[in-house]
Amino acid sequence: MRNTFIPILAAALFVLAAPVQADDRAVVEAFYAKLLSDPNAADLDTKVRDVVVKDWESIPTPRGGKGAKGLADTLRFFGSRIPDLKWHPQEILQQGNRYVVRSYATGTPTGKFFGVDAKAGFKIMTIDIHEVQNGRIVKSYHVEDWARAIRQVGGKAKKKH
Repeated sequence: MRNTFIPILAAALFVLAAPVQADDRAVVEAFYAKLLSDPNAADLDTKVRDVVVKDWESIPTPRGGKGAKGLADTLRFFGSRIPDLKWHPQEILQQGNRYVVRSYATGTPTGKFFGVDAKAGFKIMTIDIHEVQNGRIVKSYHVEDWARAIRQVGGKAKKKH
């Protein structure tokens, strides 16, 4: 009896946990599609609240400040300078409630970009690790290759990834 019960219990727990993980992945995907790739959305504040918790922790802290409000302010800042900003997830790996996302970001800045006169667009690699709880992102670690973007928009020679 015990030998039969444990596999059945394990299967039941897997089935019950699967929808939560599917929803968690969807919120991670929304981070890129609805937030990072649509920073000029009229309903940006609502979208941010749907994806991250109010006291969302970002490491490093974004330009706009801490929490969901800081994320929205940062997105607006980048959206005002890079109207066609898009994030393109290439791979999403999951372990428990953590998601590692390898992506690239593209855009064509208008005016000055990190102090450089923008003459071209950019394509850079990004790596993020998101922690999800109760269907929203609570913490994100992120690295973007902004030094490469600066070289690219300034018209310097581009290297392929």
